[in-house]
Amino acid sequence: MVDDRMYWAEQSAMAEIARALDSDLRRRILSLIATRPLNVNQIAQALGVPQSTCVVNVQILAKAGIIHVEHVVASRGAQKLCSLRWDGVVLPFREPAALRDEHSVVVDMPVGLYTDFKAAASCGMVNPQGIIGFFDHPETFLNPKRASAGLIWLNSGYLEYRFPKASVPVERISALSVTAEVCSEFPGFKNKWPSDITVWLNGLEVGTWTSPGDMGGEYGRFTPRWWDLVNTQYGFLKTWKVTEEGSFIDGERTHGPSLGDLDLTGCHHYMVRIGVKDGAENQGGLNLFGRSFGNYDQDVVLRVELTD
Repeated sequence: MVDDRMYWAEQSAMAEIARALDSDLRRRILSLIATRPLNVNQIAQALGVPQSTCVVNVQILAKAGIIHVEHVVASRGAQKLCSLRWDGVVLPFREPAALRDEHSVVVDMPVGLYTDFKAAASCGMVNPQGIIGFFDHPETFLNPKRASAGLIWLNSGYLEYRFPKASVPVERISALSVTAEVCSEFPGFKNKWPSDITVWLNGLEVGTWTSPGDMGGEYGRFTPRWWDLVNTQYGFLKTWKVTEEGSFIDGERTHGPSLGDLDLTGCHHYMVRIGVKDGAENQGGLNLFGRSFGNYDQDVVLRVELTD
């Protein structure tokens, strides 16, 4: 399914995306699958090219994050179904003002440096080198090697982080936001597996976003290749934000608190919790991605926006 939005490419991804688009054949592939998903054989036949040529070019587009390749069961084995992930691609030559840090304080917290947790199987964590502890053992979440984790998953529960308080006057703070790459959790992966993922800030519920599934079947851009395709590969980059007007998820208002409700004067740190609430309508678990896994080169990011 095509996302009804543009892909703002990160500086680190620009070269790979430009290379992927620098081909008449690959641009023809994008035009062909713009209206409906097609498998590799259908694309090759429609464009009159060998299947092997089509496979190579589809892999380049998928690696650049422009298309989605899903392995589905067909009458004669599995097939690779290709679809657009975005309506278009924007390659900025400088970061938009909203992405620069001239008027904000930003802390990128490694996903394994949580200060509290609650986890139930299926659960576990991995770093770029391998598996940490044991799968489906909540005790693994106490393993000191968790500090190096690049991907953490749990069937239910939460992960909680304490971010250092920005050394700026409270009256200069105009917004607090939490950005993370997340998706649902299903043993292996299941692209259609909804989960209600919630973020709390200083103990108050900012809002709940429903992840459509536990995403797999194609490698995440930063996911190590030893992490098999039968496992979760990437998530969705989401931002929970609290301003003086209220709370938002990717710009959509929620019923969460405003800045005045967060007691920024009295708190000694910013407490961020990410998880699935007990009694949530969609109890689909949580995958949380760090720098070395998924499609985005970041951990859990807290941004404190400041007034002039």
